[in-house]
Amino acid sequence: MEKSIKLGIIICDRYRTCAGGKCMRALRNREGAFERYRGKEVELVGFATCNGCPGGNVESVPAEMKKNGAGVIHLATGMVVGYPPCPRIAYFTRFIREKYDMEVVVGTHPIPENYYATHTHLGTWDAATWKELLAPTLTDEKTRVSYD
Repeated sequence: MEKSIKLGIIICDRYRTCAGGKCMRALRNREGAFERYRGKEVELVGFATCNGCPGGNVESVPAEMKKNGAGVIHLATGMVVGYPPCPRIAYFTRFIREKYDMEVVVGTHPIPENYYATHTHLGTWDAATWKELLAPTLTDEKTRVSYD
């Protein structure tokens, strides 16, 4: 039997009271950034906030998750859909990869349609960098609406 994929999720501190419902639903249904695990066993071994700007927990939380077996860190969708999106997300991705030798995926649940519409109208994600960062969570409209 294939060994399970262990992962951790880091959320934006603005959403520190979030119960993680959309992330857990997407993980269970293998939607959004979790679609990559379709047909595979996955175990969530950590869930924490970045600890607020400038993201102090990003320095230490991945180490704890790695001790718990995590090989992948997901930076939650809230980091890309917030107003404004996290300005440090590209740096966090690079930092965790370099310091902890872990895979980093930007996103968890699919981007909700209401956020997609607003950010599209505002031009928030027009830069090429955002196209790459959004790719794992950009799904079809029907799925986005189901996450509103």
